Amino acid sequence: MALFAEWSTAGLATLSVVAATSVWGLTNAYYAGKSYAQDGEGTHMKDLLARSLPKQRVKGEFGEYSDYFTQAADGSGVASGDKTKAPGFVDKFYNLVTDIYEWGWGESFHFSPSLAGKSDAEATRVHELRLAREAGLCAGRHALDVGCGVGGPMRNIARGTKGRVTGVTINAYQVERCKAHNRRAGLEGQVDVVQGSFLDLQFDDAAFDCAYSIEATCHAPTLESVYAEVHRVLKPGGLYATYEWLTTPQYDRRDPAQAAIIDSICHGNALPDLRTVDDAIAAAEKVGFELVKEGDCALPPALPWWRRLNISRWEYSLNGMVVNVLEAVGVAPKGTADVHKMLVGVARDLAKAGETGIFTPMHLLVFRKKKI
Repeated sequence: MALFAEWSTAGLATLSVVAATSVWGLTNAYYAGKSYAQDGEGTHMKDLLARSLPKQRVKGEFGEYSDYFTQAADGSGVASGDKTKAPGFVDKFYNLVTDIYEWGWGESFHFSPSLAGKSDAEATRVHELRLAREAGLCAGRHALDVGCGVGGPMRNIARGTKGRVTGVTINAYQVERCKAHNRRAGLEGQVDVVQGSFLDLQFDDAAFDCAYSIEATCHAPTLESVYAEVHRVLKPGGLYATYEWLTTPQYDRRDPAQAAIIDSICHGNALPDLRTVDDAIAAAEKVGFELVKEGDCALPPALPWWRRLNISRWEYSLNGMVVNVLEAVGVAPKGTADVHKMLVGVARDLAKAGETGIFTPMHLLVFRKKKI
């Protein structure tokens, strides 16, 4: 009996710790959007996918998205081979993931190298400002943000450079979120956002002093199509700086394990395929750009960009538990758990791709539009 009592006491203590840890983890997961928000207005889990789409459409939209971005299983891109349909499905993708991204990551939908002794938010700002300065943005100049998302980078860049920024995103819900963030940040006179495709920019020729894109043009059916439009709206002599998602020379498409990782990255991030640095440079030069600078910002001495993805299975499970419960009780729409599961899977494969060196989300390319 004494032994049983001792075991019972220890067991109850263990259960108490587990329960307390679970409550802490669930609370942390639920309010993660609030802690990541830069302006105090993050996305809470109870709002996931509740505003970007009518609830009854979420599961069907995800099914259509997933079917289209099913890959050919050899690293060559979408199985259908028809990459021209990608923009419409990219729009669906951001209806599905924008709230989840804001809740779990913040307002800047991209990676950045870790910085010793610095927060993730500070590392993000440093990475963004580096690109803006490569593009030549400063006070008195006007930049185009090509694929701006909800505008986290443009706000950081506007504050840091004192320049003007206009962003374009294909997704109407992101425009709504971006405008709200801009208003709360007090930057409405310095930053703006318009809805539209970066394959058909609704701006006059030579409208911008410079341009930049952060992990956005990877969604384009071809890089030539988006680079041509950026080239058109730049003033002669203007710079375009971009962080591109690319496979590296370490990637071997003939290796089934490596190809599976790249296929997962494409499927889970709305990519018709992934290109190489040679592909990107050739595409830019084809539309009239000249290369000024290039280099992979993920290479040492840079610290790992994938560190934030390497959270424990326990944390992923807690987040998944909350999503499943919210969907089960009808707070989150049917299909939210499917979207979350896809994003968890691709997060793990992105980390693998970073650790093995077969992929980079931050190959820096700086191009110049030739002077007339």
